Amino acid sequence: MIRIIFSLAISIAALCGCVTTHGFYSVDAYDANGNNLNNVNLTVQGRGIYSARNALCQRYPQAKVIIRDIKTNEELKSESPYQCR
Repeated sequence: MIRIIFSLAISIAALCGCVTTHGFYSVDAYDANGNNLNNVNLTVQGRGIYSARNALCQRYPQAKVIIRDIKTNEELKSESPYQCR
């Protein structure tokens, strides 16, 4: 029983460790022609990028979502670009 609990705790810790996004990001949706679809500046902090990305994909199902660091204007390579389905 203790092994099962220990294994479960390790698994949860490993999954939580995968999402270590820090900082502030802009999240934008683009169509196939490169036109910006969202008409507002969407700025999120840390893991909020996932909620913002999912909201944009729900609103614009075929969009490509670009996530950029506010300070450097560089794309967040691990999460961007993201193709909505």
